[in-house]
Amino acid sequence: MIIKKTINDEVSGRRLDEALSLLCDQVSKSEARRIIDRGGCNLNGSMVRVASRMVRSGDTIDVGVMEPGRFRDLVLPQEALLHEDDDLIALNKPAGVNTQRTPYQLKGTLEYWASEYFRRQGNPEPARVIHRLDRGTSGVMLFPKHKRAAAWLSKRFHDGQVEKRYLALVSGTPGQIEWRVDGPIGKIASARYGIVAGGRSALTEFRLLAESCGYALVEAKPLTGRTHQIRVHLQSCGLPIVGDGTYGGEPAARMMLHCASLRFADGGGREIVVEAPLDRDFRGLMEERGVAMTAPGLLNGTVPVP
Repeated sequence: MIIKKTINDEVSGRRLDEALSLLCDQVSKSEARRIIDRGGCNLNGSMVRVASRMVRSGDTIDVGVMEPGRFRDLVLPQEALLHEDDDLIALNKPAGVNTQRTPYQLKGTLEYWASEYFRRQGNPEPARVIHRLDRGTSGVMLFPKHKRAAAWLSKRFHDGQVEKRYLALVSGTPGQIEWRVDGPIGKIASARYGIVAGGRSALTEFRLLAESCGYALVEAKPLTGRTHQIRVHLQSCGLPIVGDGTYGGEPAARMMLHCASLRFADGGGREIVVEAPLDRDFRGLMEERGVAMTAPGLLNGTVPVP
């Protein structure tokens, strides 16, 4: 929950962590330091990570407090760490997990997990979210270990120098092997997007990998990075992603969209390819629908299929 407080004369001139513990009955001083350290406190509208920051009368504080039992810690298996070097780590994000913290959730997010992983390594840097996957999407996510890596990695994404390869299980059959969707995307409702005149330009390349009984496994390569881009573009083709109720997909245990690989050059120009295997729910539904796991395009795309 979000607690909003205004600094009064009684706590003016105190440290931020002390002020929080005095103004919020449910927050101890040690918990206040933890919240501040992990980016859960805004002072006058800006995030503050320094517990010793002095506050003055009239300052406003917004602090996110975890409600007991509401969120569980995210526990990732060892194999979820796909890649690690001096600059970054790559994780296989599970479906149903938030990429980054929200005002109501810190624990249970991939950002929090990465931050705690860095701390266990003795790295005081925060986990910086350079790119995002929707909550229902699984697959490769990168977290830089320091500011310099964050800068060059962010530039790679901004300049379209990261090749992103997704797998989607859709209802329907494309009727073609390869195609492109060039459709500008804009917001049309709360948490819903569509192809609209005046939207932001969006281009996605698609390739059919396998199909059976009215279902298809499709490879998607987004050449731009718009919100819900692959989901919107597939819906526009009459191919909603299974499990994507927002865009007309049939019910499933999860949304069947997976970031299978990222390819990019590191800070020294060395090419890095990170690949993430499909999870059990995705593979199981493919088997149920008769979509062959050994489709040539799937294996030729270098995605490991356990």
